[in-house]
Amino acid sequence: MDQELFDKGMKIRREVLGDAYVDRALSKSGPFNDPLQELVTTYCWGWCWGRDGLEKRDRSLINLAMIAVLNRGHELKAHIRGALNNGLTREQIREVLLQVGIYGGIPATVDSFRLANEAFAEIDSEAQDGAA
Repeated sequence: MDQELFDKGMKIRREVLGDAYVDRALSKSGPFNDPLQELVTTYCWGWCWGRDGLEKRDRSLINLAMIAVLNRGHELKAHIRGALNNGLTREQIREVLLQVGIYGGIPATVDSFRLANEAFAEIDSEAQDGAA
């Protein structure tokens, strides 16, 4: 394992998704899943997200569209959180998901809107709990 790339990936992963999300993902790992966590952290986050050429905000736009088209609900909700952390507004996320409907199909957009609303409700609830 490339420790430097892994560490870079972990830093970016935490910045984008938040410590709580990453900690939950890592706590659910174990001997079977540890290599997957290493792969995701090193190459998705360290190598790809860590490259120059695109800002995190732009990478979030791309990820939202691709993950919505692929109909990967769990990942979409995580990347909606990340997109907000990377400076996108809810309105901009809505626009990405509307465009998915044109190029990727209305069923993908319908599911994506449902998941976005779930993600927003979770985020709002966490914010409200933190403010209390």
